[in-house]
Amino acid sequence: MSFQRVFSGAQWESKVGYCRALRAGDRIFVTGCAPVAIDGGVHAPGDPYAQTVRCIEIIREALEGLGGGLADVTRTRMFVTNIDSWQEFGRAHGEYFGKHPPTTSMVEVRRLIEPEMMIEIEADAVVVKKLPVEGQAFV
Repeated sequence: MSFQRVFSGAQWESKVGYCRALRAGDRIFVTGCAPVAIDGGVHAPGDPYAQTVRCIEIIREALEGLGGGLADVTRTRMFVTNIDSWQEFGRAHGEYFGKHPPTTSMVEVRRLIEPEMMIEIEADAVVVKKLPVEGQAFV
């Protein structure tokens, strides 16, 4: 089995030695995505909803880079620094995944890599190719 990888260019990838996402066969594993702004800073400090949206956008980009999409996500894991904001984290998650809900966890952690980050999300996906002609085997 071969592996395909995508990188986001985040400073931590080369320092820590990881990729944004890895595809192994029909499975895609997306590493923890934090609310990193386009300029490399923290996106929307103090806003749990906006930070969650940004994390999911990063996940979507990684999945698309490996032939998948948000509808293929089977599991998410949300690591949050303030569980009291669960409704805002959950509202954003529900807006993106409500039509194809994955399994999920939301766990409070003491802190993330940057103090202003309130959430980090991991995702796993399974991308199954559709049958081109009825009765043919999956490729």
